Amino acid sequence: MINLLINKILLYIHIFIIIYIIIKIFIRYKDIKSYILWFFILYIFPIIGIIFYFIFGEIYSRTQFKHKKSKKIWFRYSKLLKNLQIFYKLNHKNKNIKVKSLFQLCKNQQNLLSMTNNSINLINSSIKSIKLLINDINRAKNSIHIVFYIWIPGGIVNKFSKSIIIAAKRGVKCYIMLDYIGSRKFFYSSWYNIMLKVAGIFIIKSLKITIFKSFFYRIDLRQHKKIVLIDNKIAYVGSMNMIDVNLFKKNIKKGKWIDLMIRIKGPIVNTISIIYSYDWEIETGKNILAIKQLKKNLFKYKNKNKNKNKNNTNRIQVVFSGLELSKKIIHNSLITAIYLCKKNLIITTPYFIPSNNLLLAICIAAKRGVNVKIIIPKYNDSSLIYWASKFFFYKLLKSGVEIYQLKKDFLHAKSIIIDKKISFIGTVNFDIRSLYLNFEINLIIDDIIFNNSLLFIQNKYILKSKKLEYNLWIKRPYWHKLIEKLCFLFKPIL
Repeated sequence: MINLLINKILLYIHIFIIIYIIIKIFIRYKDIKSYILWFFILYIFPIIGIIFYFIFGEIYSRTQFKHKKSKKIWFRYSKLLKNLQIFYKLNHKNKNIKVKSLFQLCKNQQNLLSMTNNSINLINSSIKSIKLLINDINRAKNSIHIVFYIWIPGGIVNKFSKSIIIAAKRGVKCYIMLDYIGSRKFFYSSWYNIMLKVAGIFIIKSLKITIFKSFFYRIDLRQHKKIVLIDNKIAYVGSMNMIDVNLFKKNIKKGKWIDLMIRIKGPIVNTISIIYSYDWEIETGKNILAIKQLKKNLFKYKNKNKNKNKNNTNRIQVVFSGLELSKKIIHNSLITAIYLCKKNLIITTPYFIPSNNLLLAICIAAKRGVNVKIIIPKYNDSSLIYWASKFFFYKLLKSGVEIYQLKKDFLHAKSIIIDKKISFIGTVNFDIRSLYLNFEINLIIDDIIFNNSLLFIQNKYILKSKKLEYNLWIKRPYWHKLIEKLCFLFKPIL
């Protein structure tokens, strides 16, 4: 009798949880495919499906309770930055209508102005990027701010770590923010204790998750930014994690990781500094923004570029995501840029699981005569993504999109060029997590010289790639198509 009563109670609890989840799914998700996926999982796996939903279905991070607070913090930061930009007259009118409309979208949605007169250098080698970082860190005088998704000790990374320790010992304030999941090897290494306790470096575990919290918050919502700031004067942004590519996953057939980083000097570095300070304050509650240093830097830029302001060159717009996910600024900026495209569009991404709207924008661009090229790696570090991405190839190829697969190495760079005039470069992948979930940063660059350099590198990728042919693609084995469709069902969580 007691067992029967217990079974009834458990049944009612299970029914209540299922109803609760169904209501949450209808409220949170707008895509019918998401409904079908979760209903399918809950129906086939009644118990495991519930656990699976609480781990991957909830879109809020562990800092959900700070969501309202984050709005106030960002309003304070963005207002400060806007006042500084207007006062020092470092934002100027853009004569390019196409760029103007794109930057206006970013300004309206995120309250960030674009900045002119920046110095931009493109680096297409991870090893070279780290060597340049070490040189800049060795010359640092005031502060170093670092954020990475993955940090794995070994090889040249150890030299990078030593340079930070030396800088800290000579009085430079060093702040390191690393994703808790992606950089777990660093946190379990001796370097963590050495840098934290011996050198006195400030280190935080971003988006930390515990076994208990994993049942209530998404564990796949990650800090995906890759930024290094030196003295708030030099910024590095791009796709590179802090790894030695000669050691990282060296036994996998996809080869070495290929990344792109950019080294920036100029007014836009102040914007990136403020974004870093915003993320740091959300995590720790402490404001580390060096207001005096920012004002000093901006004053120098103003005097240095008095005659250059009329040229309106090297314009950069920053877009980023964090706790304020509802604005979908990264997704909206990509769609806007694609619809503005008239002649050429080249997309480079390691993971291609686009939203329905992005897929539609790309296909329509090809159909209206835009030469659209997508460059992806032939092999992927995720089998699920490897097969799910292939599901989109048929529609893309049929629309006239050219798809290139890099044969030898793993292309991890994330970049876009629109009509050889506007470029996107940063940490954003063409997948759901980057577009809607992760903490990301993209730079939109309006500079002919830089974009020509990026175009040159993208064309080198194409020369090393194999072009997919529509006539051959439709003849692929039936079991390939079946696996693609099965993996595609998991799109909402990829």
